[in-house]
Amino acid sequence: MSETVKNEQMEDSEKSYRELHRPASEFETREEYLDNELKIMKPRRWGLNLPGRDFRFEWEDFVPAIAGTIGITVMYSAVMAAWAAGLSERWEHVNLGAEFATQVVRVEMLIPALLFCILSSGFFNPKANLAGNHGPMIPLIGAIALAGAHPLALAILLGVFGLILSYVKGGSRLVNLTSSGVAGGLLVFLGFMGAEGQISSLFDWAGNLQSKHNLDYSLGYVAFFILLANVVLYAVLAKIGKRWLAIPLCSIAAVAMAFGLGAGLDLQFVTEPGIPNLNPVYWWGSTEQGWQLGLPNLEHFIASLPFAILAVAMWSPDFLGHRIFQELNYPKGAEKVLMDVDDTMTTCSLRQIVGTAVGGGNITSSWGTYMIPAATAKRPIPAGAILLGILCIVVAIIGYPMDIAVWQPVMSIALLVGVFLPLLEAGMQMVKDTKSSQSAGICIFAAFVANPVLAWALTMFLDNNGLIGDEERAKTLSVVDRIVIPGLAFVICLAAMLAVGMIPGIPALL
Repeated sequence: MSETVKNEQMEDSEKSYRELHRPASEFETREEYLDNELKIMKPRRWGLNLPGRDFRFEWEDFVPAIAGTIGITVMYSAVMAAWAAGLSERWEHVNLGAEFATQVVRVEMLIPALLFCILSSGFFNPKANLAGNHGPMIPLIGAIALAGAHPLALAILLGVFGLILSYVKGGSRLVNLTSSGVAGGLLVFLGFMGAEGQISSLFDWAGNLQSKHNLDYSLGYVAFFILLANVVLYAVLAKIGKRWLAIPLCSIAAVAMAFGLGAGLDLQFVTEPGIPNLNPVYWWGSTEQGWQLGLPNLEHFIASLPFAILAVAMWSPDFLGHRIFQELNYPKGAEKVLMDVDDTMTTCSLRQIVGTAVGGGNITSSWGTYMIPAATAKRPIPAGAILLGILCIVVAIIGYPMDIAVWQPVMSIALLVGVFLPLLEAGMQMVKDTKSSQSAGICIFAAFVANPVLAWALTMFLDNNGLIGDEERAKTLSVVDRIVIPGLAFVICLAAMLAVGMIPGIPALL
């Protein structure tokens, strides 16, 4: 490298984003302009970032904002419905229905959107990904409620454990110790299982339309044609390099196909405009209103403990998958805008405590339905985070868009093209040679035997000790990185899963 080039690079490193910014008209392609924006951004960590000075709004930012809004509305609705059903079954005095679930979803979309999308990830730390929903925990919420856990107790424990892990930089350490083979296998498994689940849900929805609406004919074929149309559309978008448009365009296509094939009668608008009760005392101060549980006691904290440990243990592989999308789609030299795992963990922990304290019930994690489309669209975090926060607030107040977002064709297609197919693609991209394919294969096999979190912990331990994968890589690691940290991760995950009954064939120990 010549002395002149070195001097130019040093000068650029000292210049601000505003000084280095060049208009899109100076670049041959839009992609070159977006790549340059990623390279010159210098986000201020826990400092004030301002539009124009530190980042810009581009029309591509609307794509992850819309995708994230659809995804989070779907996830929150599933979470609150599961809490309502489980708590109503567990406690005789609790009777929570659909109206309760809708109002709690609105609480979760208003307060956290303002504090942790717009203010936190938008203005004060664009290196922290937005705090969204912990998707892998949704199937467990029924069991959490039946075990006697309290949403507020769970939130406090989860937030405290998360803050401790982020303080000691445990999240980033675990991410760095996960090889590309292990990470690739984890992503492939999550993508495959998620895709299979959404496809099955869509076919079940279409098959039930006949009896649900007393029709003389079956609408089971509707799911097939919706999926077929979206496979073609997604392939075209991938071919022309516009996959970041997949969620809005494919969701629109799903709605159009459903109406065109006679399934539009299943869409009902029942959520009227309004603002939920934002007084924490209403939600937690009495056993006659809100969650009808009152404040948590020691019994609630004990019942919530293993689930809180499990949720935090599952954060690292979740965060890893989202950061990988940035690394795969961002150009070299854009390291400054990659999400910081530990800062994201801090944001998720605070969001968990605050969001639940004001009446929410979400179990939070890194926001995948935002980050994956944002990375694919080659956009950094802040502008899209602000737009997403605004959209969530608007949707929560208007109400009716929530009904569209949770309609089965929109929900399944949005999750398929926005999360699970990209997960599959990213996982396969990471498996580049025989050694990484061995680690990936064993990770997938272990995930089928137990679950993806335990599989990640086990294969990370085996891989870091050279028992599978790249033996030369294992030789470069210290004893702490080979044995202590991966071993502790495996033991903690195993203990938490044994406690809550997540190991097949073994009843819950607590």
